[in-house]
Amino acid sequence: MTEVERWPRIRDIGLAGKLVSFGDTLSDSANRAALAFRAAVEAERWEGIEETATTLVSVYLRYDPLRLGDDALDERLAALLDGKDWRAMPLPRGRTLWRIPAVLGGPSGPQFIEAASCAGVDAAQARRDVTEARLRVLTVGFAPGQPYIGELPERWNIARMTRLNPQVPGGSLVVSIRQLIIFSGPTPTGWRHIGKTAFDCFRPEAERPFPLSSGDEVTFREVTGEELDYIRATDLSGNGGATREKMK
Repeated sequence: MTEVERWPRIRDIGLAGKLVSFGDTLSDSANRAALAFRAAVEAERWEGIEETATTLVSVYLRYDPLRLGDDALDERLAALLDGKDWRAMPLPRGRTLWRIPAVLGGPSGPQFIEAASCAGVDAAQARRDVTEARLRVLTVGFAPGQPYIGELPERWNIARMTRLNPQVPGGSLVVSIRQLIIFSGPTPTGWRHIGKTAFDCFRPEAERPFPLSSGDEVTFREVTGEELDYIRATDLSGNGGATREKMK
């Protein structure tokens, strides 16, 4: 049996949860499948489904077992999965493309050069890799609204550090294993701190507290520290100078 033939897999999570997985390691196709399947489940509007969410390669469903039985849900999930190559499905419609200003390197990204060296490139190529890529929000988690964004070119499959950054500020841009994260608040991390944004990933008072959603796409536009300071002072929306557009 090939790796692809082993998936998808339906598993129980606690007493009222299901996890539908499309792989055990991150790949573009497994992430695409998770995003597409979650959208399909939500479109079904099954009574008793109380929440859905995606991880890097899976879809989590929380359900009310008094309204939707365990076996019945398994049957519905299996029927929805059957006969479709979910890894080849198109991504859901209605996603958002974000263009986010960021400072790379210097005091705002003290481990940028170290990260570039780990990736085997110079600073100029590292800047091109980060700013020329059109990346996807693979999932949101760990901290409220915090996005895992990827994937960068294969050379950025760099490991986490063996030491810990005691704390990086909110809005920091960090990198590891081909992914970028914008931290939603001050956090210790084993990922390398390469830059800074003014983007607020968690807005508890807003109608939409998490502005980024799994499946959204992101590009980064490099700015100077002075430009970012100006953006921070003048853009009170939380977007940190980012622009956005709905994707068809």
